[in-house]
Amino acid sequence: MIKFLLVILLIMSAPTLIGQKNPPTIDARLIGLDNELEKLLKDWKIAGFAVAVVEKDKLVYSKGFGYRDVDDKKPVSPNTLFAIGSCSKAFTSAVLGLLEKEGKLDLDKPATGYIPFLKFYNDDMNEKITVRDMMCHRTGLPRHDFSWYLFNSNARDSMLMRVQYQEPNAGIREKWQYNNFMFLAQGVIAEKLTGKTWEENIKQRFFDSLGMRRSNFSIEEMVKDTNHSAGYTVEKDSIIKKTDYYHIMGMSPAGSINSSVSEMANWVIAWINGGNYAGKEILPATYVQDAISSHMVISGAVPDKEHPDIHFSNYGLGWFLASYRGHYRVEHGGNIDGFSASTCFFPSDSIGIIVLTNQNGSAVPSVARNIVADRMLKLRYINWSSDRKKATDTAIAQQKKAEKSVVSNRIAGTKPSRPLAEYEGIFSHPGYGDIELFLKNDSLFGHTPKDTFWLRHYHYEVFEIKNIHKKTGIDTAAGGQKINFESSEAGKIESFHISLEAGLKPMEFAYKPKAKALNKDELEKYAGEYELPGMTATVYIKGTILFVMVPGQPEYETISIGNHEFKLKILDGYSVKFDVSEKNEVTGVSFIQPNGTYKAPRKK
Repeated sequence: MIKFLLVILLIMSAPTLIGQKNPPTIDARLIGLDNELEKLLKDWKIAGFAVAVVEKDKLVYSKGFGYRDVDDKKPVSPNTLFAIGSCSKAFTSAVLGLLEKEGKLDLDKPATGYIPFLKFYNDDMNEKITVRDMMCHRTGLPRHDFSWYLFNSNARDSMLMRVQYQEPNAGIREKWQYNNFMFLAQGVIAEKLTGKTWEENIKQRFFDSLGMRRSNFSIEEMVKDTNHSAGYTVEKDSIIKKTDYYHIMGMSPAGSINSSVSEMANWVIAWINGGNYAGKEILPATYVQDAISSHMVISGAVPDKEHPDIHFSNYGLGWFLASYRGHYRVEHGGNIDGFSASTCFFPSDSIGIIVLTNQNGSAVPSVARNIVADRMLKLRYINWSSDRKKATDTAIAQQKKAEKSVVSNRIAGTKPSRPLAEYEGIFSHPGYGDIELFLKNDSLFGHTPKDTFWLRHYHYEVFEIKNIHKKTGIDTAAGGQKINFESSEAGKIESFHISLEAGLKPMEFAYKPKAKALNKDELEKYAGEYELPGMTATVYIKGTILFVMVPGQPEYETISIGNHEFKLKILDGYSVKFDVSEKNEVTGVSFIQPNGTYKAPRKK
């Protein structure tokens, strides 16, 4: 497990932008811009980035800076593909805007009406949360990002079913709280209403119409392109290090698009022009106005002394809204491992700016965006890079000072109440996933689907999570997330608690039997159709995972727990157990659930 650092939660030629290439003469507003942006590489120790600027229906500037591959010195160009992260969200919401125009959806109706298996934490949320509430982050749910970031899955339906176990910390429409799961839900709604995948909807409705021929939806697709970027992070304030890609998988509608500034420019042109591109309507004008209008206040965002002309912070439908130096700005950032992004436009000024970088959690997209905006809007010069650097350095210094002032509450001289081997096992939370703890040599370790970590004893039944780095090994510095074990009356470990969401009580991960790994050949005998009263259940295999599908319900991913029994991964207390004859032939299956067991013979 990592330090739980999130990133709230993703070529043959440049496409033609309405037949317009870079103009032969430089716009007077952009003279000297290359040098100003080039300086950001050194100021922020960034590997590379690209910038595109559009005005009305034309591309007026596009350029790459630095390297997309530092080791091989491959330069960034305007056509380099980057992960754009949450800049994907506006695409996802826009599909729903089109479905509303087609009469297939009402944004102000309860979301559960469109996805029957979508359930929230309580009945009030089920009845009142609308599709629009999800689009503007006002459901009352905090981020719960560890649920997808550490426990990802390819099965979107199963991922979405975790929501019913995720506790809110505010009332519906009471406060703005960013939530990636609500954009996953929007993608699934589009899938259910159209019968097409989220990817197919985005490609057919936007990419194809906008000439975004190389934009794609996965790391696997991106790296096949000859002009793609690696992702980087900065260590010790100056060392540029390549980082692993993050495969967003099931959470794709919240942030998996990969694109270039050249192709993203076409998307922004459509928004600037009221939903039209090259004389064709891409988005309904009514939805464009709705999406860039305020639906929820993020914060007071009152003007400060240093920048009195920057104020208000609201959210539309998949867009952040702000007043930037007297100009109405529509923007969304994006962050995912190794990449940062900003897509923005000023609707009243018909100007758009896209900045894509290959640096993790970088300030460069916002700094470069402001530099370009000031030039295009003919505003007084501000040294945004210097201002941001001072603010960043101050924040780092304050954090280090705060860390030094922390007094440890560790009680010295204690030890675990049992041998470390007795802490081994799989611990599960239905709204998150499984954490497996195991003994290696004389130490206790754990892992999630994403990371492996060391558990260092803290005191009594409390252990401290320590990161394991690929090159430097275990991080032994003080501090770290803690887990607290609890035992049953019989003295056996039955759960542990860990704080994964600020403002909520620690979450309980309950002990469960360890899954038994089976290969595809071993699973084949279970695949088939089984007769339930009035319907047929289907059991099938994807890769080395067994899935169960009951009509009217989502597909259920299963986990083998031995003796021909498979637990439904997302549902606690639900499993299927197959009847196997002496000849090793499967004759039926029992659906085991809290309200009873239902037998289904196998169809011949």
